[in-house]
Amino acid sequence: MAVAPRAQPEDFFSNEEWQSLTTRSSWKGLWLVAHCWGVIGAAMLAGILWPWTMPLMVPIVGARQLGLFILMHDAAHAGLHRNRRINDWVGYWLCSSTLRDYRPYHLQHHRFVQQTEDPDLVLSAPFPISRDSMWRKVVRDLSGQTFYKQRFGHIAEGIRHRAPGESALKAFGRELAKDRRFLAGNGLGFLAFALAGYGWAWLLMWLLPMATWLPLVSRVRNIAEHALVAQNEADPLRQARTTQAGWLERALVAPYWVNYHCEHHMFTGLPCWSLPKAHRLLQRRGAIARMEVQPGYLSLLRRAAPA
Repeated sequence: MAVAPRAQPEDFFSNEEWQSLTTRSSWKGLWLVAHCWGVIGAAMLAGILWPWTMPLMVPIVGARQLGLFILMHDAAHAGLHRNRRINDWVGYWLCSSTLRDYRPYHLQHHRFVQQTEDPDLVLSAPFPISRDSMWRKVVRDLSGQTFYKQRFGHIAEGIRHRAPGESALKAFGRELAKDRRFLAGNGLGFLAFALAGYGWAWLLMWLLPMATWLPLVSRVRNIAEHALVAQNEADPLRQARTTQAGWLERALVAPYWVNYHCEHHMFTGLPCWSLPKAHRLLQRRGAIARMEVQPGYLSLLRRAAPA
């Protein structure tokens, strides 16, 4: 199938505006990565000093864990730094080690968005779903079941489908080795916190957000971006969705302008910090009315899972 139709920048922006939107920065992406880790560190420190704040710190940390993935996503588009080698190093080592596998997968998603060849189509195709089905997904996310399946489910699959003559123990070791960076990183993190007397803080304010809030907001993000968007959509202004986000949603659900997803698909060369400006310029030209835009995440979830 042919690639999905593209929006043309000259139809919406002047040359000066487009140059301003697409200019790469040597410091903005680095600042966002530092900001993300700074928020995580401040939230964990607050939880250590005032344990009664932990119920709030868990979603804050989980949202910034999503933020690291979003910044890795920018690196996949070479938008995190103007130097490609620095861009990739920061994206891989400071955001997510999935960068190298994620980039070709994600670029295929952009090339064939909402078409049969789109590897993310499976995430949006089932919607709308029932309200009960949505609540079951929420329970699986917040109870850690989704995290376990996504992170370690391959181990049971590898043992079940091991080669003839291969022992279960050998298959277990082979599959576990795939998670060696995750296990080593978290083991070292826990050890460092434990030596300082705060091993519980690593468990409750790093791993717990990762196992609960992160899967939930990742699901919300996936639903918001493409659920209920028509397959094989010919209009490039309606192949993805922008969701308006207030300060609370930006803090707990949609960090680093990830809510401007329609603009991102229209113009994939824009770094994430340019998306709000692109939205404003499109609004001035009356293009927003043509785009797929929702007023908020709750209203979108009601559409995705009607009563």
